[in-house]
Amino acid sequence: MNKAPLRIALFTLESLASADAVRQFAETHAAEIVLIGRSAPYRAASGGAFGQFWRHWRRSGAGFLPYLFVNFVLPSIMARFRPAAGIAGFARAKRNPMLEVQDVNGAACHAALQAARPDVILSFHFDQIFMPETLALAPLGGVNIHPSLLPRHRGPIPAFWALQEGPDATGVSIHRIVARIDAGEVLAQRAHALPPGISASTAARLLHTAALPMIDDVLRALAVGDAEGNAPTPLPYCGFPDAAEISAARRQGVRLVKAADWRAALGLW
Repeated sequence: MNKAPLRIALFTLESLASADAVRQFAETHAAEIVLIGRSAPYRAASGGAFGQFWRHWRRSGAGFLPYLFVNFVLPSIMARFRPAAGIAGFARAKRNPMLEVQDVNGAACHAALQAARPDVILSFHFDQIFMPETLALAPLGGVNIHPSLLPRHRGPIPAFWALQEGPDATGVSIHRIVARIDAGEVLAQRAHALPPGISASTAARLLHTAALPMIDDVLRALAVGDAEGNAPTPLPYCGFPDAAEISAARRQGVRLVKAADWRAALGLW
């Protein structure tokens, strides 16, 4: 039996890694999106701009800064200073309500979700953790797009770790959101081979785009109550790399950023 399309609350952030894929998804599903939540990049809860910079510098050293700048800082700058740029520009053009999310579990976000009445929360490269009381505001809960073959490479930068394991280690998973990061029931998963020699930044872009047809399949299954998956035993969390791990990856030929990523970031929107 056919059912009406789901009402979607889309949560994302300004990032090179997901910008193209998020825009394609939002273009296709503009009529179903009832709320776009854009994560505030330098929110106080995460230390603000200086606190985030200092934390990454202390852990990962100078070698990590180009990754941050290309993937997050430059897209945020361009979205702010180009009138039609970024997520906010798209939301205005499509008349999708948008919220700058300081705290996804706070009163402002809860009020926006209650007003929007989504069926499902879709996390598409979002950097805040959903608590159960937030997920409960959508009858079907939340699902997340994660660019790895879960349970491998849980965490914020999975392509970096997967590229070091070889060509058979890359892919995409769509899973239910639970309290533990990237540990919910996997509803869809697909291995996705990548061109040799690409950076972790390019890999993330390609994997997010590869997820698009999978997302549509999962949404259709959710709409008819036929979304089933499996809950694999979580493997260790793969966080941001430290300086030694970045150096070790470089010796393997794995780079966080290459020239193509700078060009892609400058060409966003």
